[in-house]
Amino acid sequence: MAREPKRDGRRTPRRESTLRRKPAYRDALPSILVVCGARNTEPIYVRGLLKAVDNRAVEVQIKVCPRDPVSVVRHAAGERARTGDHYAHTWCVLDVDDFAHLDEALRLARVENIEIALSNPCFELWLLLHFTDHRAPVDGYRQAVRHLVPHHSGYSKAAERFSFTPYRNTWPDAVERARRLAEAGEEHKQNPSTGMWRLIRQIVPTHLQN
Repeated sequence: MAREPKRDGRRTPRRESTLRRKPAYRDALPSILVVCGARNTEPIYVRGLLKAVDNRAVEVQIKVCPRDPVSVVRHAAGERARTGDHYAHTWCVLDVDDFAHLDEALRLARVENIEIALSNPCFELWLLLHFTDHRAPVDGYRQAVRHLVPHHSGYSKAAERFSFTPYRNTWPDAVERARRLAEAGEEHKQNPSTGMWRLIRQIVPTHLQN
């Protein structure tokens, strides 16, 4: 005996199909603020890395404050305060170099709960680690550049356009080499060392990390 159809001849839709028609909802991505204490190399490097790894699990905002470390930390704190609770993490990218009052900047960062990616003596040490496991002390920016130029011909912080291309495939090597140079947060005590690896691991997708 045939089953009697519904009045309109159609089956009653199942509950699941109704649920599937609900508009999709996507949680807001965690936001990271990165304030660089230099105008060219550091922000271009971070932007280049973000483009290369294409991490869609975080939102990274990059700001530039080419001043002394204390001013950079204050600028980062001000940017974060201006946006309320928008940023889940705040970072400053700094060098030791010959800056005075570095200890004050680090103390202020602890008070403000701001992470510091500090390179000792300079950011060029982080770049050098992309090519070689350099562990000998580096006497400032000029010596760091002399070590770096054989790997990145024509490198200069004063160059109008820094290229991320030479570093695109070797940043994982730099992370592993940097981790072995100093304890996290102790970079100001150890030459050479750099805390850039900690920032990199936060902005790079987990599946690309070692």
